[in-house]
Amino acid sequence: MSSFKDLTVYKKAFALSMEAFEMTKTFPKEERYSLIDQIRRCSRSVYSNLGEGYRKRQYPAHFVAKVSDADMENSETQVWLDFSLACKYIDEETHNDKTEKSVEIGRMLNHMINNPKKYS
Repeated sequence: MSSFKDLTVYKKAFALSMEAFEMTKTFPKEERYSLIDQIRRCSRSVYSNLGEGYRKRQYPAHFVAKVSDADMENSETQVWLDFSLACKYIDEETHNDKTEKSVEIGRMLNHMINNPKKYS
């Protein structure tokens, strides 16, 4: 594997972030500098941390730390999805779809954390 962009988890995280971007376009304008910004930023941080960590994969501790940061941001994305549902900005189907994708990404990130040598 020559690039972090070849990782399935990177592709899935990027796709979910783009879905979140499109989804938040329908949110109320008063959420522009709070919820919209938060969900966009944390969903983008998943794949950006992954890219940073992948470049340092020859240093297992650094790699694991960055992938752990990606996992943390992925969890935050789930929190904001829950909040979006509670505020009725998204319906349950959208919430479930995005949450399931995020959970899958989390499983993949945890595999990377638990098996860093497979990625060196």
